[in-house]
Amino acid sequence: MEVYSLSVGPLQENTYLLVGEGGRGVIVDPGDEAGRILAEVERVGLKPEAILLTHAHFDHVGAVAPLVEALGLPVYLHPADLPLYQRTRESGLRWGIDLPQPPEPSGWLEEGQQLNFGLGLKVLHLPGHAPGHVGFYADGKLVSGDVLFRGGIGRYDLPLANPQALFASLKRLLGLPPQTVVFPGHGPSTTLETEARSNPYLQAQD
Repeated sequence: MEVYSLSVGPLQENTYLLVGEGGRGVIVDPGDEAGRILAEVERVGLKPEAILLTHAHFDHVGAVAPLVEALGLPVYLHPADLPLYQRTRESGLRWGIDLPQPPEPSGWLEEGQQLNFGLGLKVLHLPGHAPGHVGFYADGKLVSGDVLFRGGIGRYDLPLANPQALFASLKRLLGLPPQTVVFPGHGPSTTLETEARSNPYLQAQD
């Protein structure tokens, strides 16, 4: 699995293109700047089969609507994040960002689900930053959304966030192989080994 990233929108959210066998793959968390995402899809030769969402905060879903319109892709989300998803435009406007309301999800993500799309992804339910937050794991790579960043973790003071659940999710991540490469929702990639050694929030989980 090849992973390509674009930092998009005012909050510099990371949108990922996951490319597998024969160019098959998915778009993860298209947050904004649909035109740039479409250009990158073309550049890397991705044949996208779905849009997958780690969670439904507006900065991760702002380009869903135009991408669905352009590519006709299904959208998958954990059902616990549907209330956030349905308030995308309202949430963006609070930040002065006018985003189109995305269409209803085509299907649901759940813990332990195996997704094909030429990638062999496993869905990990990692609540805390948002109730329906998930990660996508395959080939020693984890798209972690906003659970874990290089040197930090996601906020847990937002509506529907839960600090106890977030720290439980962080503890769970420590059970993955230490060489796992982490592709977060903001900022540069890292590894679980690096974060276990230097991230104070993960050190607290030992």
